[in-house]
Amino acid sequence: MQIPIKKAIERVPGGMMVVPLALGALVATFAPETPRFFGSFTGALFTGALTILAVFYVCMGASIDFKATPYILKKGGTLFGVKIGVAIVLGVIFGHFLGEAPITSGVFAGLSTLAIVAAMNDTNGGLYMALMGQYGEPRDVGAYTVMTLESGPFLTMITLGVAGLSAFPWPTLVGSILPLVIGMILGNLDRDMREFLSRAIPVMIPFFAFALGSGLDLGKVWQAGLLGLGLGVAVVVVTGIPLFFADRAIGGTGVAGVAAASTAGNAAAVPAIVAAANPVYAPAAAHATILVAAAVIVTTVLVPLLTAWTAKRVHGTPDGSPSGN
Repeated sequence: MQIPIKKAIERVPGGMMVVPLALGALVATFAPETPRFFGSFTGALFTGALTILAVFYVCMGASIDFKATPYILKKGGTLFGVKIGVAIVLGVIFGHFLGEAPITSGVFAGLSTLAIVAAMNDTNGGLYMALMGQYGEPRDVGAYTVMTLESGPFLTMITLGVAGLSAFPWPTLVGSILPLVIGMILGNLDRDMREFLSRAIPVMIPFFAFALGSGLDLGKVWQAGLLGLGLGVAVVVVTGIPLFFADRAIGGTGVAGVAAASTAGNAAAVPAIVAAANPVYAPAAAHATILVAAAVIVTTVLVPLLTAWTAKRVHGTPDGSPSGN
């Protein structure tokens, strides 16, 4: 007898990230001694998020092709620049008022500059490529090879430093991007290595998600309700509008810009990595992880709807496709 576990998980928006994250949080809340009780390899599954993420970023880097065409560089570079630029502006604004610590009371309790920057910085690549496959052109899909550079904590650390918050020593900054760079070198020197390492990317996601979830207390998750919803909507609106007009400015239809206005599932891992690199962000990390995970779900639901609507408007076809097929 076969049970469609994978298909059931994938029905949940961002399921391969969100479901294991929730399972880890359930264990951490109701059976917190489990990792210590079993120890060994079982305990490592609960505590090995950073190690798994290091391998994940090597594999992610291997998928990036240096030989991007001029169009891909133009499209991907524009979307990449705008997404990061918006995050920097917001980091400067909120960093001025909030600093590194989260808000401690009221409706916005748990919100922090770290949560905002992490949610804004990283585009959901799988979602973007799927939407461009339906509503864009093949070369629009390829633009994500440039946008992949958003992955990981490096740009979030840079953004926080630019915002005037606690900076990171250069070895930490280099260390945060080195696995990605090593992967890029390996993947571009050997196509077989690219294919081999790239296949592991989706496999890693549920494992580091579970380990991240094991550090969360569900007693605090309720706080991410409306606040998490609001952060997700903010990502779509605040990044989507400038991305739409930037795409139009370089000769696009704007559809790719809207499709890029999401939060990547692995962005939920960034707050914990940032806090590990600089303990001053530790008080914000747990809340930020929950909020960013909520933003992943919200943007995964909203972005396809808005992309389809935008495609129908600009292409004038019933299904929103460029050819009407």
